[in-house]
Amino acid sequence: MRSVLIASEKSEVYRKIHAALNSGCFIDKTTEVNGVVKALGEKRYDLIFIDLEILSRSTQGGDYTDVLQRFKQLCPTIEIVVMARPDMIREMVKAVKAGASDYLTHPLDPDEIQLVTEDISESIIKESELDYLREKLWRSDSLEMVHTDNAAVKEVFKKLRSVAPTKTTVLLNGETGTGKGVLAKLVHRYSNREHAQFICLHCGAVPDTLLESELFGHEKGAFTGAFKKKLGKFEIAKNGTLFLDEIGTITPSAQVKLLQVLQDGTFSPVGAEKTISTNARMITATNSDLKKMTEDGDFRKDLYYRLNVFPIEIPPLRKRKEDIPLLIHFFLKKLSKDFQKNINDIHPQVKEALKKYSWPGNIRELENLLERAYILETSDVLTPESFPAELFEKEASSAVLSMDTDVSLSEARRKAVLGFERQYLKELMLRNKGKINQSAQEAGISTRQLHKLMLKYGLRKEDFKNRA
Repeated sequence: MRSVLIASEKSEVYRKIHAALNSGCFIDKTTEVNGVVKALGEKRYDLIFIDLEILSRSTQGGDYTDVLQRFKQLCPTIEIVVMARPDMIREMVKAVKAGASDYLTHPLDPDEIQLVTEDISESIIKESELDYLREKLWRSDSLEMVHTDNAAVKEVFKKLRSVAPTKTTVLLNGETGTGKGVLAKLVHRYSNREHAQFICLHCGAVPDTLLESELFGHEKGAFTGAFKKKLGKFEIAKNGTLFLDEIGTITPSAQVKLLQVLQDGTFSPVGAEKTISTNARMITATNSDLKKMTEDGDFRKDLYYRLNVFPIEIPPLRKRKEDIPLLIHFFLKKLSKDFQKNINDIHPQVKEALKKYSWPGNIRELENLLERAYILETSDVLTPESFPAELFEKEASSAVLSMDTDVSLSEARRKAVLGFERQYLKELMLRNKGKINQSAQEAGISTRQLHKLMLKYGLRKEDFKNRA
């Protein structure tokens, strides 16, 4: 253990930990959570000892998850030990379940400090060995993408690693927005075809009359409008990978031709008599129940069996909500690069709403919501005002109850109006891409009034240009 941070208001705690650890440790101290955040932002620590009473001041309803997650976002390898009186052991166990590594009781015992530190050091070594093994399987730029705390998703990545090096046809089953396209690219990337073409076709987005041409190509004059020869996706993919999304939407005639490709690796372009061979590996995806479609006669059984060689079921986001903080962190880092802004946290009210939301659009919906909020936000934290009001509908009644009643009715009304005006202006400017004249006209006010309001709320038209 080389670098330790102690968060406590008791000088005795610092003295005992300092004495228990060997002289080779570098030890810093602070007295509040903000001090921990600041310290983690400036240097890397191996271990934090933090008093539970300090930790509790930054929790929402006794839930330690958010504050501990914030520490780990700043320093992913950090280990955390909470400290409290023996009668608070239940709270310390809650903190461990929320992400802390271990706990100690006051008054601190030097032997216990050494024992806990040694156990954590051993676990760090074991985790480092596991990280090394993971890196042999996943490249560094894919590690964050495939990180998950959900058992079902871990099984998905386990299957993906197993099937990627083979030629086997993969069928990805999952709702819209669950990340089927991302998984298809990972299969290609970790196969022996990674340097060949990865071709993607969304079957549902192609008109039925043109689907066969897109897949297999056509000869000049094969049909009205075929003014020149066109190569199909199978021919372009050659020795690479062809990803067919929404495979359940393809026409019966295209199903017959697709079956031929899977059986003997050959196909014929539309209007051609010649036969072309292909070595393309096929990955398909669907949000429909293909098995039921075969029973109803809407999809060929023989084709279904050919596609369903290695099925992978992708859980919807509502069944992996423990991954939402990880996904938020991943998308915020990506957005920071794309938009040149420094927003790396979310308001606790938003986090709570994101946990309760049912996510019909899954990961894609989460990403779109965060991007929209990122564009609208003018502070360094994503606030409720930057998200759609529907997200907080379930919390509407509690939000009213938790309103600040220590102020007068007129003051509460004034604050509500200010919040409404600011959000209205942000939505208006976003829709109009920062155009002052158009926004003022739609709002029914003069451009001078609009400029004054934007100055009042700290909004700049440059923040909304080309970001609608």
